[in-house]
Amino acid sequence: MVRAAALLAAGLALGLYAATHERFPNFFEWGDVAFLAFLVIPLMFSLVWLALPWRARVRPLWLGLAAAGLVVLAVVCSLAGFDIAANLTKLAAATAVGWWFLTFFEAAWWVALIAALIVPVDLISVARGPTKTITEEQPEVFDALSVAMPISGEDASAQLGLPDILFFALFLGAAVRFGLRPNATWMAMTLSFGATLALAIALDEAGVAALPLLSLAFLLVNGDRLWRSIRRRRA
Repeated sequence: MVRAAALLAAGLALGLYAATHERFPNFFEWGDVAFLAFLVIPLMFSLVWLALPWRARVRPLWLGLAAAGLVVLAVVCSLAGFDIAANLTKLAAATAVGWWFLTFFEAAWWVALIAALIVPVDLISVARGPTKTITEEQPEVFDALSVAMPISGEDASAQLGLPDILFFALFLGAAVRFGLRPNATWMAMTLSFGATLALAIALDEAGVAALPLLSLAFLLVNGDRLWRSIRRRRA
């Protein structure tokens, strides 16, 4: 009950910030980065953390149906122009899809393999693949396939792709399911998004791949336990 109340409070706080962020102080560029990295992003992903216990309580079939329902709801909210509701629903949908995918994983080393494989894929996609094409030529598509993180005091936002959220949820769920380090995993992965944002500013790039640092955070925090899973596979 307490966790459900905290989840509701965090969701309301995030929605309220999204509705009023232009009235907040307008920081300098690196101040915006710090505000997003240490306040907005942790608040956003606290929703995933607080919802985590329900992942194991829902059967895979119902989890898949819930994910599909949330996807449909996100589309409806977007088409209706309910931007804040659409943003929160997209976050929930990507999280549910990530947890549904996790039901097909049978060992921690499977997750480690995925964490390693998605790094070059994301780097290529952002540098000269479909992600680059979409962000440069069809920004409205990227907006639809991302979650907005409003910038304090401005009519602007940073964007985080839905696959980034999906893998965040998958890795965090895996940390719980396979006895890794969920607390440290959440913290490291949340900070990785802030680090990616800082890297984008430092490199003066409109978009920087978020999955490499996300995967690195997951692997560094849980490396020893993932390695034991790999060794058991070889035995």
